[in-house]
Amino acid sequence: MKSPRSSLPGGPTIQGTTLRAGTFVLLCVVGLLVIPPAFYPVGGLVAASALGTFAVAALVTPLCTRLFEGRPWTSIGLAWNRASFQNLLAGTLGGMGAAGLVVGAALIAGAARWRPDPTQQASFIGGLLLTIILAFGAAGEEMLFRGYAFQILVLRLGPFATILPASLIFGLSHTANYGLTTLGLVNTVGWGILLSLAVLRSGDLWLATGLHFGWNWTLCALGANLSGFEIRLAGHAVEWRVGELWSGGPYGPEAGLGTSVALALLGWYLVRAPVWGQRATLIHTQRGR
Repeated sequence: MKSPRSSLPGGPTIQGTTLRAGTFVLLCVVGLLVIPPAFYPVGGLVAASALGTFAVAALVTPLCTRLFEGRPWTSIGLAWNRASFQNLLAGTLGGMGAAGLVVGAALIAGAARWRPDPTQQASFIGGLLLTIILAFGAAGEEMLFRGYAFQILVLRLGPFATILPASLIFGLSHTANYGLTTLGLVNTVGWGILLSLAVLRSGDLWLATGLHFGWNWTLCALGANLSGFEIRLAGHAVEWRVGELWSGGPYGPEAGLGTSVALALLGWYLVRAPVWGQRATLIHTQRGR
């Protein structure tokens, strides 16, 4: 049954917003403590993190959208159509281009070089499985951090009061990752802001998911560390010849100044990219009435 609160202009009341967002967050926290360890035997820490996050978001999202809004889980911006494909493609290409620029510029300038990585065996099947894991991981994080609770809060509090706190939480969720530095935390918060703006720009989660996946996949394909993880899609790794301010150290390029520049360029890209505006999220559905 659809909640009468959800049909009010601007979304639910403060009490309704607190109940909705609080329920979503509580269930996600509990789920993240219980579900990811079940994926560890499948593919270690990477699979547990990525697939576990997606599983939690995929379970909690439809529960909340049905219970509180009387809507399907796709109402958070995951309806599939031609515009969704266009935005997913635009996001993926933007993320790939930005990551390629950060690592490629370092390779060309001699600030880094490729070296064989004997601990990683490149194979088509292995690369395909890692690609699928990265795709589910990006989608899961977008559903978790820019999905139901985020959109309900934007409806009640507005984008400016929601984006920064949500992005801070996104950044702090990476504090357990190996090698995180102050600049890495700042850049990760910056990513949270960028991806939040992508949701508002497109009216769906596809643009943000594409940006997220394209960036992650390209760093792994080029042999760079990803948020403290050594995920190799090929049998080589990036060996840096500059300090951590540029290389990011063990956390990877996301803790370096190159990513800070890339975030600014991606902000410009969001404005200029051929994005199809949709009313696929709860934010845009409510405001479009």
